[in-house]
Amino acid sequence: MGRSVQALTTESLVAGLFLAVAVVGFKKNLWFVVAALAGHGVFDFFHHLFIENPGVPVWWPGFCLGFDVLASGVLAALLMRRSGFARTLTSRN
Repeated sequence: MGRSVQALTTESLVAGLFLAVAVVGFKKNLWFVVAALAGHGVFDFFHHLFIENPGVPVWWPGFCLGFDVLASGVLAALLMRRSGFARTLTSRN
């Protein structure tokens, strides 16, 4: 959107990194997906410090941070529920 080849290249490399972590997470351990999703939100919030991309809307970093962190929290809760983590905590009390 910003017509910058350098920004497109850098954005693609970063996206590839997050994609690789997600693939590893789906194949090995879903906690990698939780970490990558939360990390992506935090990265997007600080995006402007690393990559100059005039095509990123002003509101995007806050939206992405909020959505990705919330989504990673929901996924983490589902993983803990599936593993019986909550039952283990209540049985100790």
